[in-house]
Amino acid sequence: MLNPTAFARTAVAAALVTSLWAGVTTASAQTPPPPTLAKAQAGYVRMMLGDAEVTALSDGSVVLQSSILTGAKPEHVADLLKQAHQTGPLHTSVNAYLIKVGSKLVLVDAGAGSFFGPTLNKLQTSMKAAGYAPDQVTDIVITHLHADHVGGLVNGDAIQFPNATVHADKAELDHWLDAAKTEAAPKEAQGFFKMAQAALNPYVKAGKVKPFTGATEIVPGVRTQPTHGHTPGHSFYVLESQGQKLVFWGDLMHFEEVQFPEPEITVAFDVDSKAAKAQRLTAFADAAKQGYLVAPSHVTFPGIGHLRKQGNGYVWLPVRYVNDNY
Repeated sequence: MLNPTAFARTAVAAALVTSLWAGVTTASAQTPPPPTLAKAQAGYVRMMLGDAEVTALSDGSVVLQSSILTGAKPEHVADLLKQAHQTGPLHTSVNAYLIKVGSKLVLVDAGAGSFFGPTLNKLQTSMKAAGYAPDQVTDIVITHLHADHVGGLVNGDAIQFPNATVHADKAELDHWLDAAKTEAAPKEAQGFFKMAQAALNPYVKAGKVKPFTGATEIVPGVRTQPTHGHTPGHSFYVLESQGQKLVFWGDLMHFEEVQFPEPEITVAFDVDSKAAKAQRLTAFADAAKQGYLVAPSHVTFPGIGHLRKQGNGYVWLPVRYVNDNY
């Protein structure tokens, strides 16, 4: 069992991570996108995977500072960013995904909701543009309970997806929803617990949360894959149809310009950075070797692509898409 303070091993570390995360809202609001940054309007991209329909949904973007990266010297990180023609704070995508398989409509993560300011909380708009309504969602699978993945479950105290069952790893629920662990955590880290509870508790009270343990089929064609490390119950979701495969990676990584070429670089948000790094190394190697599609939550929208091994790192190969209005 994880110690309640495993998220931040010292009060100093907790203060650092919390101050960085708390600064996301301010930084996102105050850091305008560079003039060269492409603008996305519709908020969704749709593709077929066998018989399953997959729709990438944008919840918007959030500004992340490269200072949250750990395990590498700042000047080395700066050099990697420079090689990718990126400097300063990065406008980082927050992606969610809809899977239509048979009679089920499955949402992978729910975005940030109103938790992190005006550059996020676009999920409902993107879903509407894609032709879907929240009451059509039958199941919501949560990669982990950080607020940028669960905040969109609610609007205040109101449930946003009234007909959906929320699925999450039992270890994840036990960690973030436990009142005793919340109180035992450093004060600076308690906000992470409280945001998770604000998003999940309305569903818990309504009997709409279904924990799972280990590899579990959620609906036909969609199963879980435990990848504990970034958080105590972090999980992938694997979609397979007609011999094709797409794995939704959640927060396996955060900085594509840095962690694809050097996957051993970690991030301050990891509960267990050693385990998170091991999961990333395993997942990258398997995706590159097997050739299936992956969908990380924070790779530039729509965030679906392949990996190719290159030297000691990897190259990201995003899927191509076309405008279907012609």
